[in-house]
Amino acid sequence: MREQERGGAGGREGRQELPPQSPEEQARAICLRLLTGMPRTRRQLADALAKRGIPDEVAEEVLSRYEEVGLIDDAAFAGAWVESRHRGRGLARRALAQELRTKGVHTTLVQEALEQLDSDQEEQTARELVERKLRATRGLERDKRIRRLAGMLARKGYPEGMALRVVRRALEAEGEDADDLGYPAG
Repeated sequence: MREQERGGAGGREGRQELPPQSPEEQARAICLRLLTGMPRTRRQLADALAKRGIPDEVAEEVLSRYEEVGLIDDAAFAGAWVESRHRGRGLARRALAQELRTKGVHTTLVQEALEQLDSDQEEQTARELVERKLRATRGLERDKRIRRLAGMLARKGYPEGMALRVVRRALEAEGEDADDLGYPAG
């Protein structure tokens, strides 16, 4: 009996029992923990709360409050995402838009974030990507080089016309016979 009173039998010696948290406290704790690691969209947080069984009305209340105080800002998230992923990975507008939609960013906010990238900047990034990859394709037949380089740009979301134009110009600059590429110069 004495051991049970001390808490020794249950292995809880020295630990205090914390009172159970209310759903609101749980929701706040979950959101703060997730936001500590990196910015998140409102939908990402809502999904995390739902997954952990937080009632919808409680989640809505906590998320709205976090938006009010600026802890959740989908517009800022989208802008930072576009900047980071375009500069870091060379992703084009189409790929960036898809990623943001997947994260639950509203279409209007996606469009606003993508406005920070203009066509010239996007094409310049495509040229830089091709320049980096060009050396690795030397020695391959011309058609294979075109497929690899244009395919790399396509996977990053660049439009086909821009991708082929950039690849054509890069091969021309390298001395490759680009007149025979079979693609418009455009």
